[in-house]
Amino acid sequence: MATPDDAGLNALARRLSGELLATGRMLVTAESCTGGWIAKACTDLPGSSGWFRGGIVAYANEAKTRALGVTTDVLEQHGAVSGPVVRAMAQGVLERLGGDLSVAVSGVAGPDGGTADRPVGTVWFAWAQRRPSGEVEVQVANEFLPGDRDAIRRGTVHRALEGLLGR
Repeated sequence: MATPDDAGLNALARRLSGELLATGRMLVTAESCTGGWIAKACTDLPGSSGWFRGGIVAYANEAKTRALGVTTDVLEQHGAVSGPVVRAMAQGVLERLGGDLSVAVSGVAGPDGGTADRPVGTVWFAWAQRRPSGEVEVQVANEFLPGDRDAIRRGTVHRALEGLLGR
């Protein structure tokens, strides 16, 4: 996949806004490696307050714990860049900010921070949605995104928005 440009991210956000406005649902975000870029892509659109409630940028582990309720046990057992952590982030942001749909991301954008089991470009995603029954359903995915820091972060925003479509 080519590195998404601003126009491509904007087009995805527009498609998402149409879906959420049509269904009356509200989106919230929990971001680590993207530093709020998903929320920015959403709020770049006029009228986004009709479908975007807000987001939490939780870069440090302490922020993930305090702001999103990720337990220190989960962080210590699995590491910040893991499926269990993004699952907890996606659920935590729904609990704290409300909304009907959330996305959470945590990854290694580089150029430093990679390890043998989590190289630069490793990104975990979670998409959560609150069902009419009140039950929260979460889907988790892991991807490797190639490129430099900017490409990895742009790719993460693209995949996060793409994953929200049709939910």
